[in-house]
Amino acid sequence: MSIPSKRLNSVNSVGLVKTKELTLFEEEEFYFESGAKLSPIDVAYETYGTLNSKKDNVVLICHPLTASAHAAGWYTKDDKRPGLWDPLIGPGKAIDTNQYYVICSNILGGCYGTTGPASINPETGKEYGLNFPVVTIKDMVNLQKALLDRLGIKQLAAVIGGSMGGMQVLRWAVEYPDFVEKIIPIATSGRLKARTMAYNQLAIDAIKNDPDWQNGDYYDSNRKPTKGMALARKIGMITYRTSEAFQSEFGRDRIEDKDFYSLDNQFQINSYLDYQGEKFMNRFDANSFIYLTKAMDLFDLSRDYKSFEAALSKIEAENLLITIDSDKLFPPEESMEIVEGIQKVGGKIKHHQINSEVGHDSFLIEFNKLDDPIRNFL
Repeated sequence: MSIPSKRLNSVNSVGLVKTKELTLFEEEEFYFESGAKLSPIDVAYETYGTLNSKKDNVVLICHPLTASAHAAGWYTKDDKRPGLWDPLIGPGKAIDTNQYYVICSNILGGCYGTTGPASINPETGKEYGLNFPVVTIKDMVNLQKALLDRLGIKQLAAVIGGSMGGMQVLRWAVEYPDFVEKIIPIATSGRLKARTMAYNQLAIDAIKNDPDWQNGDYYDSNRKPTKGMALARKIGMITYRTSEAFQSEFGRDRIEDKDFYSLDNQFQINSYLDYQGEKFMNRFDANSFIYLTKAMDLFDLSRDYKSFEAALSKIEAENLLITIDSDKLFPPEESMEIVEGIQKVGGKIKHHQINSEVGHDSFLIEFNKLDDPIRNFL
């Protein structure tokens, strides 16, 4: 199915885009927080809009867990879907490419062009697998900074991202306060709470308990940990949506050709989860999923600082925190720790809460609810 030309050629669309690639740290080594070193590192990224002469009109988009650098536009005219945040990025949109030069890079440890566990280790000629260093959110941000340095970027007008992308946003503001003018962390927190870490453990265990994971050394095998990946995705999907959203969309509707008196999955909600699991296992690397999920577990703004508030006191950027009232993964009351912490150290922060029945996924679906707060803040 082709995209209607009016959508592709719309004055509000960034149109057809290409993923760009750069190799960094060819002459020197990249140091991870753990002390591990790596060289070289490939980075995949996309840009939209025009960089001004001062190179300070840049908006950095930090993508969530299993996304990529493809934040807006279309790769071909036959694409069924545009980039992840296409409704928000483009000429005249909330993140206006007539004004801003927008950059989104695939994160360190990912599997969409930036070096990660599935990349070839030049020393062995084989995939890194579990020999890849443990990645933290700070490592991701430090690599993004290295990319911007290579591109000659002098200032970030804003950093924006949701969920794990929001963690990167917060880390940017703490680690590079002079470099960032505004931040918009969405549906995120300054450190994971136990319940979310428990969800993450279930997803990771689902993969590790798949015999075909083979302790991460499955790249040369005909067997991949597809069942574990599918189960991990199903667990995730349950946390991304609310019970109200599932009930409204699926209820107890049955699959027509399934026998009621059977042990098969005979309900539409089962079919939906099966579809999501199958789609995910065919597009994402299992080791990358484990590494990136673990990076979320390890994230804590207070680490290396005397306290959570001490870390927040480093933030100089204007700050808009967006929460979702029905978010079960990052409940607003947990995200409010950021607001209270910044206020406690005498800082200023704006807070906007989205009312939604969808849950955590609202920031990837209900773009109309993000448009005004982002547009007005920028």
